[in-house]
Amino acid sequence: MNRPVRPAGVGAPSANYELAVLSSSHPERPTRQLFTSGIGPTLPDGTVPDAIEDQAAAVWATLASLLADAALQPSDVVQVTTFVVDPRSPEAEDADCLSTRLAAAMSARDQALRGHSCASVLVPVPALATGTWKMEVALVAVSSD
Repeated sequence: MNRPVRPAGVGAPSANYELAVLSSSHPERPTRQLFTSGIGPTLPDGTVPDAIEDQAAAVWATLASLLADAALQPSDVVQVTTFVVDPRSPEAEDADCLSTRLAAAMSARDQALRGHSCASVLVPVPALATGTWKMEVALVAVSSD
C-alpha cells in the first residue's frame, strides 16, 4: 500500500506530484519505505533563502518533517542524493565557490542524519527547477517494524 506523506508546516509541491510516498509491505512482515521527490529549499511560506547554508537547513527541515510524518528516523535513511548548482555554469545566478556549496550541503546532511551513515551521492548540476535554488535533496528510508 502506498500513501502520500503530507505533514503540516511543509510547503506544497510546485506541480502535480507528492513530496514523498510511504510504501508499506505485507502485514505479516511489515516494512515501510519512504521515497521522497527532490526537496528544494522552499520554506513553508513559499520563500527561498539566499545563502546556501540556509537553503540546506530548509531542505533538511522539510526532509525531517517527512520522515517524522512517516514515523521514520534519520537512522532509517538508506540513500541520499544531493544536487548542487555549480555556480560556474551560465545558468547560476551568483558566483559562490562550488566547494563552499558542496561543503554546506554535506555539513547539513551530516547534522540532519546525526552521525548515521548511508549511501550518498553529491551531484553538481548546471541548474535546478528554479533559478533561486542552489540545492535539492532526495532520499530513501526503510524501516522494518
